[in-house]
Amino acid sequence: MKFSVKIPAFVAIVSASVLLGMPAANADAADTSISAGGDVTKGKRLFNRCKACHNLTATARRRIGPNLDSLFGREAGSREGFKYSQAMKEADFVWTEQNLDEWLAQPRTFLPGNKMAFAGLRNDQDRKDLMAYLREATVEAPE
Repeated sequence: MKFSVKIPAFVAIVSASVLLGMPAANADAADTSISAGGDVTKGKRLFNRCKACHNLTATARRRIGPNLDSLFGREAGSREGFKYSQAMKEADFVWTEQNLDEWLAQPRTFLPGNKMAFAGLRNDQDRKDLMAYLREATVEAPE
């Protein structure tokens, strides 16, 4: 018995990028479809795992990892003054919810050769909660 399934091109491309560990190049940084399913309060608690290495504002002193202010829509590996791994310097994608979701699930698989020492958040809801918090906490304050 033979089965035939038609998969829309967009789904096939996104699925291939996930399976191959490649970021989605044309994802929309304004898309909040993942963070919309998250709980900001729970995300703030989850960020406790991140804050040893990351700050949320540009004015805070940099830690082991780059500051996360204005994260969504920023080109990966572009934070001025931070020493990125070669893999991150050569990465060609923008931080979107989709890319961050894949990164947070398995950073080493998503971008082999990066130097982030975090194993990842395997739970889908934890990633949604964290992204909901990051959406609020990383917005640059107006001057």
